Amino acid sequence: MFITEIPLIVDSKQESELLSRFQAARQLYNACLNEAIARMNLVRNSEIYQSARIIPKVQKKKRSEVFNAARKNVRYSDYDIQAYATIVSNKSKWIADKIDSNTQQTLATRAFRASEKVLFGAAKKVRYKVPNRFRSVEGKTNKQGIRWKDNQLVWSKLKLTPIIDDRNPVIQHGLKSPVKYVRLLWRELNGRRRWYVQLINEGIPYQQEKNYAADGVVGIDLNISNIAFVGDKQAGLLPFANQSPRYEREIKALQQAMQRSQRNSNPENYEPDFQAQVGRKVFTKKGKAKKGKQRWNKSKAYLKAAAKKRTLERKKAAYSKSQNRKIVNEILRHGKHIKTENVSIKGWQKRYGKAISAKSPGFIQSELKRKAESAGGSFTKFSTQKTALSQTHLSGNRIKKSLSERVHFDETGVVMHRDLFSAYLSRYINDEDNLLLHLAQNEWERSEPILMQAWKDFQINCEQLGASESRLSRSPSEQFCMKLGTVNQIAIKERKVNSNS
Repeated sequence: MFITEIPLIVDSKQESELLSRFQAARQLYNACLNEAIARMNLVRNSEIYQSARIIPKVQKKKRSEVFNAARKNVRYSDYDIQAYATIVSNKSKWIADKIDSNTQQTLATRAFRASEKVLFGAAKKVRYKVPNRFRSVEGKTNKQGIRWKDNQLVWSKLKLTPIIDDRNPVIQHGLKSPVKYVRLLWRELNGRRRWYVQLINEGIPYQQEKNYAADGVVGIDLNISNIAFVGDKQAGLLPFANQSPRYEREIKALQQAMQRSQRNSNPENYEPDFQAQVGRKVFTKKGKAKKGKQRWNKSKAYLKAAAKKRTLERKKAAYSKSQNRKIVNEILRHGKHIKTENVSIKGWQKRYGKAISAKSPGFIQSELKRKAESAGGSFTKFSTQKTALSQTHLSGNRIKKSLSERVHFDETGVVMHRDLFSAYLSRYINDEDNLLLHLAQNEWERSEPILMQAWKDFQINCEQLGASESRLSRSPSEQFCMKLGTVNQIAIKERKVNSNS
């Protein structure tokens, strides 16, 4: 199953009707979500549910039966929420006129699944949709409700014409494939609302000849700024979102303009300015925003700056995803059986914040898993505590090193980039999360030239990015001598000093 997205031609009259239907869909969704959360709380507080939690997890069948009984007792299921959506729609003639029965059911299912995430602990709370956050509706099948018919979107009496590029092989492949159901959505592009239709197709997506998935084993090592991979005949150390614009200065200027506008429009929501002193210098410091719920007035200048900021952030994310997808395709060309450490991306997000949002290692990991499994491969994660590849030497010993040490000095005399060496060792992790060290030792002589070339290419790429980008991509201890093909002597001296101390 894959998605084919096509832009739509929408005039002012059609857009007015679409917004009216989206408003009805949003209100129905919020009503279903509120009812689903209320029933979920009844399930949690019931005696049957509490007794089910005591049952050991080994007794899966009995435990599942008791949980289902607790749900059935308060009518908490997808079918029951769909029935509730029908009742709400019939009582509100406006919703029934705007939204067909198939779309009502999909909205109810969407609300039910959101409440289930809270029940299972996958989310802390649900969010009710405001108009700007409700951007898509979808049908149940392609036979009724929102459907694709005769190369146009049909929703009741509304018919929307798509913009079809006849020269685009991806679009043509999607149009020729059977459609399972249709999704209608809008996005804000350059301050204007644009409408799109997504065809959820059955079958295999279109694939370019260069984006094939080879049958081999690839070990990868994921970092916050780059990814190292080692295949049978090729290795690489690729920076995330390479040469993607960040728009840092532009976004910062817009944020300052928004803050000034907020202070001018809502002076009562801020504490008074005060005099602060640093040494002999005395200056006026702005008061902080008052705590609690405040009513904020947003000026036209604020809304205009906020729209520009959203546009820049959207462009930044689009560039980043485009570059990172190239990395995923490059890795899969050398093997579709991926082995990697089970690292915590969420932990990195808490620690590094903006650096993670700019590089998106979680997106790379999820795309690798999805594409590898879709191509018939595998994506295996192994324990970092059990393997400790960054500390492991070819001799079998483990020596701890700090995160700032990006070069691995092996006890056998091998000198290699830390991430590339970890990616190499990950190829030889078995299903029991054990390192087959003898295989790594036997294959090292053949693999070493490949790894050295990957390290050299990485250094050349860093030099081309410029000083500002290279500072984020590597540390001084990663310097590589191009003439000699060895590590910079400065890094080796630092290593000797640390070892003696």
